[in-house]
Amino acid sequence: MALPKLNTQTYELEVPSTDEKIRYRPFLVKEEKILLQAQEGGDGEIMDAVADVVESCTFGKLNVSKLPSFDLEYIFLKIRSKAVGEKVTLNLPFPGDENVKIPTKVDLSKVEVHMAEEHTNKIDLTDEVSVVMRYPTIKTFGGIKVTNLTADDAVEMTSRCIHQVINGVETFEAADLSKEDKSEFIENLTQDQFAKIQQFFTTMPKLSHTVTLTHPKTKKKAKYKLEGMQSFF
Repeated sequence: MALPKLNTQTYELEVPSTDEKIRYRPFLVKEEKILLQAQEGGDGEIMDAVADVVESCTFGKLNVSKLPSFDLEYIFLKIRSKAVGEKVTLNLPFPGDENVKIPTKVDLSKVEVHMAEEHTNKIDLTDEVSVVMRYPTIKTFGGIKVTNLTADDAVEMTSRCIHQVINGVETFEAADLSKEDKSEFIENLTQDQFAKIQQFFTTMPKLSHTVTLTHPKTKKKAKYKLEGMQSFF
């Protein structure tokens, strides 16, 4: 006689980049095992595990490999909050006195994806030449240590995220360009031009939530901004 299978409640969310409504469920013990095992590896293993969990918990309705990284992080945060609770306690450093850690309750249900007002995916490098960027996905990060980005990694990440290069009336699609062509194009940019492209990454949408901290001794209050999925765990 087969053991009973327990029904799992489902919920609905909107994918930040598309406003598409999807159903999802909390992760189960089998998926939590995947996450715990991945913690013993590096960033790459963790992100692969997150992608696997998101795919399972959204019933295979999403092409996870093509999701912008901020969509993936947002969906995972929602899945996790339903699995282990929407309230988490984080030890946050007080701004200006980072040695003081303050236990702070954060409501994960209130965490949203925010985009800087100045953000744009089209960057003008000269009067004639522009690049159009696409958001990094989990595939984009393959082999790149995002927590310790080297100069070579920054060039590689930029190369992978170029969607188009526009020169006057002529448009070059990234899919038609070789890796060598894109790398050469990037390496021949000035520092100022390269910094303009990096601004695309620093201002792109990300998980963000601001809390107010109170210093335990001085009672001074300060705002602290949590950004990116890692900040919430």
